[in-house]
Amino acid sequence: MSSAIFPIVVLLPIVAGVLIPVLPFGNRKNMMIYIEGVVLLNAVLAVAMLVCQPEGEFVLFRFTHDLTLSLHLDGMGTVFAAIISVLWPLATLYSFEYMTHERHEKVFFTFYTVTFGITMGIALAEDVVTMYCFYEMLTLVTLPLIMHTLTREAILASRTYLYYSLGGAAFAFIGVVFILIYGTTSNFVPGGVLDLAKIGDRTNLLLLIYVLCFFGFSVKTAMWPFSAWLPKAGVAPTPVTALLHAVAVVKAGAFTVMRVTYYSFGTEFLKGTWAQTAVMIPVIFTIVYGCSRALKETHLKRRLAWSTVSNLSYILFGAVLMSPLGLVGALSHMIFHATMKICSFFCAGAVITKTGREYIHQLDGFGRKMPKVFAAFTVSGLALMGVPGLCGFISKWNLVQAAVESGNPLAYAGVAALLISALLTAIYMLTITIRAFFPGKGFDYSTISDVEDPSWMMLLPLLVFAVAMVVFGLHPEPILSRLGLIAASLR
Repeated sequence: MSSAIFPIVVLLPIVAGVLIPVLPFGNRKNMMIYIEGVVLLNAVLAVAMLVCQPEGEFVLFRFTHDLTLSLHLDGMGTVFAAIISVLWPLATLYSFEYMTHERHEKVFFTFYTVTFGITMGIALAEDVVTMYCFYEMLTLVTLPLIMHTLTREAILASRTYLYYSLGGAAFAFIGVVFILIYGTTSNFVPGGVLDLAKIGDRTNLLLLIYVLCFFGFSVKTAMWPFSAWLPKAGVAPTPVTALLHAVAVVKAGAFTVMRVTYYSFGTEFLKGTWAQTAVMIPVIFTIVYGCSRALKETHLKRRLAWSTVSNLSYILFGAVLMSPLGLVGALSHMIFHATMKICSFFCAGAVITKTGREYIHQLDGFGRKMPKVFAAFTVSGLALMGVPGLCGFISKWNLVQAAVESGNPLAYAGVAALLISALLTAIYMLTITIRAFFPGKGFDYSTISDVEDPSWMMLLPLLVFAVAMVVFGLHPEPILSRLGLIAASLR
């Protein structure tokens, strides 16, 4: 397979998405077939690309002789591209029923489909400039999705998202500039690209730039103190919040952090320095902070949003350990959290779209009326807690093992944070399940007689995700062995 496949999987959903408002579909069913067909085709092409692993690069645009927009597939890129390719078709299928009663469907699906291509661009970026350009485009195409309902709350949430994202991008851009100046190349190279001869006595300056760059890209992961935008973005339709929290935006933030840490600045330059400590402290704090806020939250989607804040810092914690095993833990949680969190958000969306209930105290008895939805929600909750036999346990075990083996005293505080987080997660997830299945003696089920499971378009993705959490938990070896090879290439 030729490297010409790279621009196809990036540009196909972008072009097809832009055409949605102008194509004469005739009826909604034809539009749904077109959108799902495009997404499925692109996913199949992407999977074929991942299997065949084309060599070389594809230059989209050349600014100068050395500065280009180029696409390339390496080990790290395969992980993010695989997450996108598998989850997007299922998310699109789910969105068809959810959006039935929403307005401006064509506008929604335009940006929803375009985002697929932009996110693939981040996964396939060959160099830091290309990644940054697609990273900025991701902000622009997801902004209309957050403000889709055009309510005052949605507009304020989108404004917060824009302010945070632009501020983070400014700090990230500083890092990009310094990588271009002090690096041997703008391309991603395992181990980093910094030229120590150029750096000379400016080591502390470069460490400061890394910290700024880390915080800049971490805005999209909602790391403290930049966490506020993510729960507010929950006003968007659930298919959007699920992708924001599980696939596109937050995972793009984590992915870019790992890229600049392991492939641009390099762990040999960073590990053991004050810069590592400076980024590890807020990461560890966010793990507990996010869970604590989730425990207090009574709104269903916002509780899951604060859970995402915590879990994204799990990934960052593995990344800032700056070891091969830490990277395996980060990447495994990146994969498994995407599955767990998109399932839980889709369950929440099913409840909201079928019943209109949004608060946890309104869910009493729903487990008997929506057994399929709440069975999937329970599986995702147990997986997020880290129950053995489910995928969440595997990634958390990898993170704890990496922290212990790192020898970094601060990493032990990270282990404590993971344990506290597991306890708090059990409380804020299981309270929902218990209320749903065991509302208490004398509960009057006639008060929720209108509650029922959604159609197969919503249930099929939930079933797939629930099964995946079990399969990944019982047979993680294929994934972990592949991640081990990626981490080993950094030595």
